[in-house]
Amino acid sequence: MNLLNKYYEKLKTFIRENLFFLLSIIVIVFLFTFEIPYVIYTPGGSIDLSSRIEVEGGYESKGSLSMAYVSMMKGTIPFALFSYVMPNWDLVPTENIKPDNESLDEMILSDRISMMQAQNHAILAAFSLAGKPVSIRSKTNHIVYISDEASTDLKLFDVLLKMNDKEIDDLEDVKQVVSSLHEGDEVSFLILRNGEEMVKTARVYPTEDGLKVGISLSTTYEFDTDPSVVINSKSSESGPSGGLMMALSIYNAIVKEDITNGKHVIGTGTIDENGVVGKIGGVKYKLLGAEKKKADLFLVPAENYEEAMEVKKENDLEIQIVSVETLQDAIIAMK
Repeated sequence: MNLLNKYYEKLKTFIRENLFFLLSIIVIVFLFTFEIPYVIYTPGGSIDLSSRIEVEGGYESKGSLSMAYVSMMKGTIPFALFSYVMPNWDLVPTENIKPDNESLDEMILSDRISMMQAQNHAILAAFSLAGKPVSIRSKTNHIVYISDEASTDLKLFDVLLKMNDKEIDDLEDVKQVVSSLHEGDEVSFLILRNGEEMVKTARVYPTEDGLKVGISLSTTYEFDTDPSVVINSKSSESGPSGGLMMALSIYNAIVKEDITNGKHVIGTGTIDENGVVGKIGGVKYKLLGAEKKKADLFLVPAENYEEAMEVKKENDLEIQIVSVETLQDAIIAMK
């Protein structure tokens, strides 16, 4: 008992003598961990895809192909204050970047699925343009959106297997089933949640665009390709905007001609399975990151070109910017 009293007295003395220091630590930890409903966007960087995309027997390249990314930090009080003094640091309310019924973590997971889909589209587009064989081995349909109007016990990221006992290939199959029903009908879904199959339901309701059940799907695939392709990514990476550059990197590895011409090329843009390049967000931060990396060329979707040129003018950048609408446009531009 005396020993305990002795340690207790020592602890009290230590706290008394270091009270200001201890309180300061507590306040600092609180400030840097307490999240406010904002995120901070900052100039990003780029990822050299030669370290991420493995193509069996792929051709070597003298140049480099990199995908641009935006740096984003969760909002804390110190970083929010820094955003007012740091150039090109922008404070954005989280409500501006995600659906109202979705948390920031759910948005990040949704973007992760979007990246998987972008990888799939990149493989399909590159192999198609190169005239190489590719076949779909399996499909996975992820529920990535549930409307506020939906009456359902489905959850985000459930994997949809069947709808009213009908096999579902994609969102078009869902629309087809719903179109044959009536307002108020109950729909049965066989889904996979946390590795377990279960049955959930939803009710059909009317909208200006017709009958709906209030869900949207994102479909990802597994392929058999010749040559084989493996795309590696980190858990912190997400979003579909690397699709164009992944497709270019895959294409460059499966054809003899080196389309980089020894240049350091950075770019951004979504891509669909037909090689059509789509609009992206955060072009300002991606372009600034590409300039910092001293890229020779920055590829940008046609829909983002004017915005990119304004950023170039405002920041007096030297980088060459090229607008592209398709994967083939990008290849021609580099040639």
